Amino acid sequence: MSSSPVPHGARDPAGTSTRVTAADGVSLERIEVAQEKAAVLREALPWITRFHGRTVVIKYGGNAMVDEELKRSFAADVALLHFVGLRPVIVHGGGPQISTLAEQLGVESNFVGGLRVTDTAMMDVVRMALLGQVNPEVVGLVHEAGAPAVGVAGTDAGLLQVRPAVGPQGEDLGFVGEVDEVNARYLEELLDDGFVPVVATVGRDAHGIERNVNADMAAGAIASALQASKLVYLTDVPGLYLDFGDVDKQALVSEVTVDRLERMLSDDELHAGMRPKVGSIVRAIRDGVPQAHILDGRVLHAVLIEIFTDEGVGTMVTRSLDASPGTAPKAASEGRG
Repeated sequence: MSSSPVPHGARDPAGTSTRVTAADGVSLERIEVAQEKAAVLREALPWITRFHGRTVVIKYGGNAMVDEELKRSFAADVALLHFVGLRPVIVHGGGPQISTLAEQLGVESNFVGGLRVTDTAMMDVVRMALLGQVNPEVVGLVHEAGAPAVGVAGTDAGLLQVRPAVGPQGEDLGFVGEVDEVNARYLEELLDDGFVPVVATVGRDAHGIERNVNADMAAGAIASALQASKLVYLTDVPGLYLDFGDVDKQALVSEVTVDRLERMLSDDELHAGMRPKVGSIVRAIRDGVPQAHILDGRVLHAVLIEIFTDEGVGTMVTRSLDASPGTAPKAASEGRG
């Protein structure tokens, strides 16, 4: 069999004519698949360059925490972010795990304004679920994907210093904490040493009492303290909706300004479960975080798509838009990064 190259004509994924040369017996289809992979990397390069060395805080939650394929995919995506030079920080709660464990132990779950009421029995459940189950599992999955992750509790080194929290109407929430201060230096040292911090959201108040901290709020506070370039929330919905629940009117928002988002919050236009998330996004962007993203964690590689491609897969919150707030996406040339 001749070993001389045989030319083949093909098109790359962008549609431009190219000349592919393959040796005898090498499949043209195989080369075209390889070209498509190369084109994906080429598209990602400007975003990798732009965010190299930047901190990205990812609130990990929803179905991505319970579906085995999604869990491993998320961990691998975080490892990729780490190895291309970004500084990812994972912040997790454990709503599904806490609820399941509470039910098994006969502890009732109650919510006020999207926040879990936490009495003494529930606080024990929170510790067991977050520190004994979720955090070690996430750390293990990221390690398995090849990145050096380290588990961190919000009570470590005064990471999350909190005060007692109350509900929207002043309701008593028990041992629930609202973040007062974040020990950013602790996380920065871990990041500088090449680790991926995985933060479990329990904190300690001024009296040394441990408190359950809403993970959405903790992620926003951590992003602000680290002056992160991006704050990303993985959820079980495609993004933020206008008129959510009205099948005839509801519409997914591609991009929205923080001003519009704040009005939606104050005008009570949001589902109760979305309020802590939106409130933390507003505060983070007011504190200097440039962008926040609400992504559907049920979509494989949602974080990579949002950071490294022009398309995006959820809702992006920015300080301002040239177009009408909350309705029009940026021009494709500007991208989502």
